Amino acid sequence: MMKGGMGNMMKQAQMMQANMQKAQAELANTEVEGSASNGMVKVTMTCSNDVKRVQIDDAAMDDKETLEDLILIALKDAKAKAEATSSAKMSSLMPPGFKLPF
Repeated sequence: MMKGGMGNMMKQAQMMQANMQKAQAELANTEVEGSASNGMVKVTMTCSNDVKRVQIDDAAMDDKETLEDLILIALKDAKAKAEATSSAKMSSLMPPGFKLPF
């Protein structure tokens, strides 16, 4: 009886690992958009932190320092959204009460 229980646990662990790999592949293609200053600067990136696009409104081009700050804000916003999306996706695969170490 113990042997069957252990085998069943191993199958569940393998299924969970396969599901997590599938979710990671999906997240690598999932895009999020961060923005700054009401959309004057937008950064699109995947949930694997691959920046795909940077869009800058012409009105933001007047001041170099401000533009640099807006780009940083948009990048941080996109990164936070990517992390939140990844965390939600991965936690949905875990059994209730199970916490990921990251």
